[in-house]
Amino acid sequence: MRFLIIGDVIGKPGRKIVGEKIKAIRKSQNIDAVIVNGENSAGGLGITPETTEELLGFGIDVITTGNHIWDKKEILPYIDSQLRLLRPLNYPPGVPGNGSVILKNNQRKWAVLNLSGRVFMSPLDCPFQALDKELEIIKKETNIILVDFHAEATSEKIAFGWYCDGRVSCVVGTHTHVVTADEKILPSGTAYITDIGMTGAHHSVIGIETKQILSRFLTQIPVRYTVAKENIILNGVIVEVDDQTGKSVSITRFSLS
Repeated sequence: MRFLIIGDVIGKPGRKIVGEKIKAIRKSQNIDAVIVNGENSAGGLGITPETTEELLGFGIDVITTGNHIWDKKEILPYIDSQLRLLRPLNYPPGVPGNGSVILKNNQRKWAVLNLSGRVFMSPLDCPFQALDKELEIIKKETNIILVDFHAEATSEKIAFGWYCDGRVSCVVGTHTHVVTADEKILPSGTAYITDIGMTGAHHSVIGIETKQILSRFLTQIPVRYTVAKENIILNGVIVEVDDQTGKSVSITRFSLS
């Protein structure tokens, strides 16, 4: 199977380029399924039922998120009803929503897991142990398993990638909004990249108007952020996975403006 995994979608400009390009990308790249990190799809912070349904309506198969999942409170009564919208698996028991999903494509089952790091992030449950527990369930259904590890520290991301090697098909990092150049297939067959970047305005500071961010750094006075709108680029990776073994054949960075 060939998967397109798209980096953090930032606001309306990010949603717009996904909507405009996704059908052509699926056709030209022979993509079987698309995963998008959508935690910043609503105004640059958070996700709503409306932006979720919009992204799914474009043909997205699964939406992952991260630390901004609860920024828009209207997501709370909705998230349990939409199984293809994930929140990090390692939230404590009793939190709404799901951290994984198993889907089927032409009789081939495949799974997506969403986990959050803890270094410089909220103190959630251990993502390593949460992965172990979830794999005991998912491995009974499929060995095609894709993981979005939403984390800040590169050391934690790299460590998590090695921890997953040979146990999942791929681990892609999200959250920092800056694509890294370290995509590789680890020795036991897991595709890995530290961060797949962002889908939004690249004439910005990680998707937000540059002047506002500079003002914050220079004055330390909080400002209301506005999503930037110039130089819109879609960032992500294409991962090819062997249907039988669940091991990755290739991982390639993908960028489109």
